[in-house]
Amino acid sequence: MVGILIYEDNDSLRDSLANLLTLSKDLLLLGAFARADDIATHISQFRPEVILMDIEMPGINGIQAVRQARTIDKKVHIIMLTVFDDNKHVLDAICAGASGYLLKKHLSDGLPEAIRQVMDGEPPMSRGIARMIIAGMQQTTAAPAANDYKLSAREKEILSHLAGGEGLKAMASALSISLDTVRTHIKNIYEKLQVHSQSEAVSKALNEKLV
Repeated sequence: MVGILIYEDNDSLRDSLANLLTLSKDLLLLGAFARADDIATHISQFRPEVILMDIEMPGINGIQAVRQARTIDKKVHIIMLTVFDDNKHVLDAICAGASGYLLKKHLSDGLPEAIRQVMDGEPPMSRGIARMIIAGMQQTTAAPAANDYKLSAREKEILSHLAGGEGLKAMASALSISLDTVRTHIKNIYEKLQVHSQSEAVSKALNEKLV
């Protein structure tokens, strides 16, 4: 069972998400809250594997909540919930440590599958957000990286694909390598960068101009 916390200030949407999760036998709702002010306490108490996080909320917003969550748990998957797929706040959230994002208008159709996807290491992310990340990377390529962490050429290539939001299967196909080889490269990248997730790897790549 995958344990899930929800943070969404819209009461009807929060209830709908909770009801949707109860229909899936492999998903377990641990709690649903209108505010994320107590997220650190909630993570320590419930130990979720996935968090569904609204970006705009009263009190601390979703981006601030992601940063707090990452101080408590580096491995929990955090999926942002948003209205627009080109919202800069989504990019900020990913750089803060979010694992991906979902459009609210698609939640009824794609939520359970997106949760399973993120658990399999393929965070949900639209082409619009992927383009924003790539554009951000391109703007920083003029300055050399302060530390390349001894990444190989293939690892840098994999890291670029990660930043573009590609899933593991698509990456394997594009690079003509096996899925297991992709996973091995990603594991090595995480170890060299000293990170625990795709979002952390992408954030570090952007901030330190690694690709």
